[in-house]
Amino acid sequence: MSPLRVFVARLNGLSVFDPQGDEVGRVRDVVISLTSSTPAPGPRVIGLVVEVPGRRRVFVPITRVTSIDAGQVITTGLVNMRRFQQRAGETLVVAELFDRRVVLIDDGRVPAVVEDVAMDHLPSGDWRLTKLFVRKVDPGASTHGLRLRRRRGERVIVDLVQVEGLRDAGPAQAATALLEAYENLKPQDLAEAIHGLSPKRRFEVADALDDERLADVLEELPDDDRLAILTHLATDRAADILEVMQPDDATDLLSDLPAHTQEELLQLMEPDEAADLRRLLTYDENTAGGLMTTEPVILGPEASIAEALALVRREEVHPAIASMVYVTRPPHETPTGRLLGSVHIQHLLREAPHQPLGQVLDDVEPVPPGASLGEVTRHLATYNLVALPVTDPAGRLLGAVTVDDVLDHILPEDWREERDTVVEVADV
Repeated sequence: MSPLRVFVARLNGLSVFDPQGDEVGRVRDVVISLTSSTPAPGPRVIGLVVEVPGRRRVFVPITRVTSIDAGQVITTGLVNMRRFQQRAGETLVVAELFDRRVVLIDDGRVPAVVEDVAMDHLPSGDWRLTKLFVRKVDPGASTHGLRLRRRRGERVIVDLVQVEGLRDAGPAQAATALLEAYENLKPQDLAEAIHGLSPKRRFEVADALDDERLADVLEELPDDDRLAILTHLATDRAADILEVMQPDDATDLLSDLPAHTQEELLQLMEPDEAADLRRLLTYDENTAGGLMTTEPVILGPEASIAEALALVRREEVHPAIASMVYVTRPPHETPTGRLLGSVHIQHLLREAPHQPLGQVLDDVEPVPPGASLGEVTRHLATYNLVALPVTDPAGRLLGAVTVDDVLDHILPEDWREERDTVVEVADV
């Protein structure tokens, strides 16, 4: 009987079920042992990386997998929920082998790029890598820093023994196939996936992402990861990324850099964008000024409710920011004219669309930029708010503090890691 063969690209994203038919999660990668001493018939499959609810990625040993067919994976039902951490000697197929450059030694030493990998279930019960699906490339082509684009070249399936370089990551590797596998992930989920990569691979993925996507991902990564990525980028691109990020997140990132690096990046930014960040950098990070964003939704009192709803409906507006519209005298960019009041989105939905905002203002007391984290937290909790205006002594709107930024500061620094929780789902 021929061994069962599964291509990893098709396996990626499949649902994982326990024996009772309850979904455990989805396959996100395959863990293999890729060492020079690996015996025939090929590198051994160690297990699967499975994404479970809560965006946690856990390890499922391949010995726990009882079936891979009909578009699903069946396990024994015993899953250790500790977050997956890659060990020495382990290789991730999707994250590290896809897009790796190899040489086809039986075809005149033609260079190629790995686009998929086949794993066979042998009669012994082992899963082994046996075949590569590769794309032949121009020997002079470079993969460094490539963004997603159409890939050309003859595609062939070859045995592992027909290639050289599979174990060598090389000086630079594209991330096209990896990002195609992750293209439907939300920024939070993509950040979780990137966090689990090696530093070298993390940088390669950052190089391949467009500015908007990378800015969204950086806002969701732990501080150490995003600082490492920002300092890896060319200075002009780092400045572009900071411009795209939310001002408060960009400020947090800048504040971790040496003063001369801060100034270099600010000089490369658009003057208006840099001015906002310079202002935020003057505040202590645990005050309202240090927590606030300088880009809340702002309109004049004559603007209609329909205009306000159109603004908060935009996809790029963060949900917490969209919860409140601030009404001020001109100018309507921070620092604004005098703050007249604010209107919660629920209030907007209850009023006639043609009505001017100046007639439906809510009574929300602002806080000064020097208000402590504790004061801001109590204010939000007391009045059941998700956003809060920050004003200067003249009553001008400087920005708004949102509840998500408060949570970022009151939770432990490593809250994104969630390293310590272990839960087991066992057979009933």
